[in-house]
Amino acid sequence: MRMQAAILFEPGKPRPYAASTPLVVEEVELEGPGPGEVLIEIAAAGLCHSDLSAIEGLRPRPLPVVIGHEGAGIVRECGEGVTDLKPDDHVVTVFVSSCGVCRQCVRGRPNICPSGFAARSAGTLISGARRIRRLNGESVNHGSGLSLFAQYAVVARRSMVRIDRSIPLDDAAIFGCAVMTGAGAVLNTAGMRAGDTIAVVGLGGVGMNALFAAVAGGAERIIAVDTSAEKLGLARQWGATDTFLATEPDCAGQIRAATEGGVDTVIETAGNIRAMELAYAITARGGSVVSAGLPATGANFSYMHAGLVSDEKSILGSYMGSCVPERDIPRFLGLYRRGALPVGRLKSGTLPLEEINAGFDRLAEGSVLRQVLRPNG
Repeated sequence: MRMQAAILFEPGKPRPYAASTPLVVEEVELEGPGPGEVLIEIAAAGLCHSDLSAIEGLRPRPLPVVIGHEGAGIVRECGEGVTDLKPDDHVVTVFVSSCGVCRQCVRGRPNICPSGFAARSAGTLISGARRIRRLNGESVNHGSGLSLFAQYAVVARRSMVRIDRSIPLDDAAIFGCAVMTGAGAVLNTAGMRAGDTIAVVGLGGVGMNALFAAVAGGAERIIAVDTSAEKLGLARQWGATDTFLATEPDCAGQIRAATEGGVDTVIETAGNIRAMELAYAITARGGSVVSAGLPATGANFSYMHAGLVSDEKSILGSYMGSCVPERDIPRFLGLYRRGALPVGRLKSGTLPLEEINAGFDRLAEGSVLRQVLRPNG
């Protein structure tokens, strides 16, 4: 079938992206689903900083590629062997493919499945196939095994979770990355309990979902840190007990003083080394810093080794919020239904496929939280 897709050919183009057009919308051919695969119509896809990093060239991808890794859609066709889904089912996509049989998968850690990572690096589905071709016959790579900046996608069955059709798909899309990554970092990786003190460094879509999860989980004190006074104001409205502007002189010292030596659990979601350094600096002795933000490939975070030992700090990575999607997406949707994960507050607007580059300009400026792409109008 033919469809419209936004293809990344050349990362690192200058802003404004509306003028340099790193994402080129063109008609392409999409093959039907193979065994274990599903064709979905993309109803909504979130614009995420990880996508922006690919556009900037900070996280290289095989080229050309259709990126887009956070979304929701409607099943249109099931490949051979897919018996638990049917046309018209609604699904949330999962940006890490998993095999289901490796050591990590059987231990309940499909988010770090080696086969899924290998496919991601190669720009293929987990089967090794590529299903997108330009009209000149050139093969196009898949982003995160999904390629959601398009009207349709062929996706591995394990890269989606069926949801109730009553959930608005614009909201459901945000569960595919921002919710799993942010809420999962708090509730899964950090294992936050009621009464804990927690800080969130970086208040984009992922950070705000970490904030929501901290509120939902009953944190006693929630400290929000960002470079944007506007986002700090929103965080205060949405449950933060304390807010700190990261650009203030000695921000770390201010937080340590306000918390009598630091915070027990710090969630870093900004995806840059300065944020990680700040997060580590405000972590109390015996506390944990959880990094859920992806920095540029090759970026290095350093710390004083002796201090790590004597302070008994823990540094934890959190990829996709340490989620098991089949378990956690329904769990988080339950919180959403009760009003405890109000993701609708994060939506800064919707846009058609033709305006995708302008959308990434707004994301790069930091003037939005979550824009939702509607590739089919």
